[in-house]
Amino acid sequence: MFENRLAKVYKHLSKQAGRQSISCYRIYDKDLPEFPLIIDVYDDKVYLAEYRAKHNLTEGEHEQWLNESNHIISKVLNVADENIYLKERKRKSERTGQYQKTGEEAAFFLVEEGGLKFKINLSDYLDTGLFLDHRITREMVRKESAGKQVLNLFAYTGSFSVYAAAGGATEVTTVDLSNTYIQWAKDNFELNGFTGASKYHFIVADVLQYLDELKLNSFDIIIMDPPTFSNSKKMKDFLDIQQDHAELINKCLLALKPGGILYFSTNYTKFVLETGKIQASGIKDITKATTPFDFEGKLKRFCYKIMK
Repeated sequence: MFENRLAKVYKHLSKQAGRQSISCYRIYDKDLPEFPLIIDVYDDKVYLAEYRAKHNLTEGEHEQWLNESNHIISKVLNVADENIYLKERKRKSERTGQYQKTGEEAAFFLVEEGGLKFKINLSDYLDTGLFLDHRITREMVRKESAGKQVLNLFAYTGSFSVYAAAGGATEVTTVDLSNTYIQWAKDNFELNGFTGASKYHFIVADVLQYLDELKLNSFDIIIMDPPTFSNSKKMKDFLDIQQDHAELINKCLLALKPGGILYFSTNYTKFVLETGKIQASGIKDITKATTPFDFEGKLKRFCYKIMK
C-alpha cells in the first residue's frame, strides 16, 4: 500500500520538479494514516520525518516497520540507505521547536533553489534550515526587492534575506533570536557572494522588543514568519500568534514606508486574521498563490500580503 502510493506520487511530482528545475521538494506528507511520515527530497538525499502516532506495536515491531518503510523509500526513490536521514517528531509542525537540537551528529549539505545556494542540516536540528513551502513566496520577495530596503523578522536561517539580496535590495536586515541561526544566515549570504556590512545587517534580538525600537517609515518590504507560540528564556514576553498578531502587524506597518509591503505568514492551523484591528490600506490573502505544486492540498499555513 505504501509502496504503491509513494511510487505514484513520486512519479508525478518528480516530473513537475524536473520541468521547473527544482531539486528540493516534498513528495509525501502523511498521505496514508498507517504511515505518518513526511518525505522531502534534497538533491540526492532524502529527509524522512516520522510523526510518532499512537500505535499498538512493540518497540521491536515498530523498528521493523520503520526499517521496512525505509527500504521501500530507498527502492522507489532509488537512493542509497545512507542518504536517507530520519527524524522523529513528537509534536505538530508549527515551527515552535526550530531552536531545539535532536542530539544527533550534524550533517550539513549545500543545495540550490532558484539559482541560489543554501546550507541545510538533515540530522541534528528538527528543521532542515529551508522551509520548502515558501519557495514561491521567496521568489515574490526577490522580484520586488530591487532598490528596496528589506527587513526579515523571525528570520531563521535567512533564506528570504538571501532572495532579497539576489533581487537587488539596497539594504537587507536579518533579525532572529538565535545566534546559531544568525550565523547560519551569514553563511548563506557568503555562499552566494553577498558581502558588505553597509548593505547586509544581521541582528540577534527578540523581535517583540526590536519592533519597539524601529524608526518610522524605515523599510520598503518586511517579511514576518513567526512561530505559533514561543516562551523562549531569551524572550521578554510570551508569544501567542493568534492573540498577538494584530499588534505585531501594526508595529511592522509603522516601520514601513508609505506604500510598503508586509509579507506575513503563520503555521497556526486555526489562525484567524483579525482584519478589523489591522491598520493597513490593503490586505490580500496569498496563501493559495504561494502554495507550491508539492504542497497542494496539504499546506497547513496562511500567508498574507499587507500594504501600508
